[in-house]
Amino acid sequence: MDLEMTTWPGNVGCVDLRGRLDAAGADRIGTRFTAATVAQARPTVVNLSGVTFMGSMGIRLLISAAKGLNLKGARLVLFGAQPLVQELLAESAVDQIIDVAADEEDALAWLAAPR
Repeated sequence: MDLEMTTWPGNVGCVDLRGRLDAAGADRIGTRFTAATVAQARPTVVNLSGVTFMGSMGIRLLISAAKGLNLKGARLVLFGAQPLVQELLAESAVDQIIDVAADEEDALAWLAAPR
């Protein structure tokens, strides 16, 4: 699992994830992911287009970050999930806890929308 952090216009954080977000992957990036999301306390999007598999520990990592950001008054939006990952997000009801957008444009629209 690899993680790359960038900043989009409007001080929006973007985290690009690539690889398997399973227990080993979540363990590998957990600290950096939290530092790139919750610690920044700003609206953040997570690009899942490079995630080929997601397990329960990956789901836990995303939910934890979303809750942490929410406590700081910021929002986390996921986007670009491949069909297998998208299906998992829906079946596990993650999409009812975290906003899941189809693409970058939709993710930015979610961030701009009132809560």
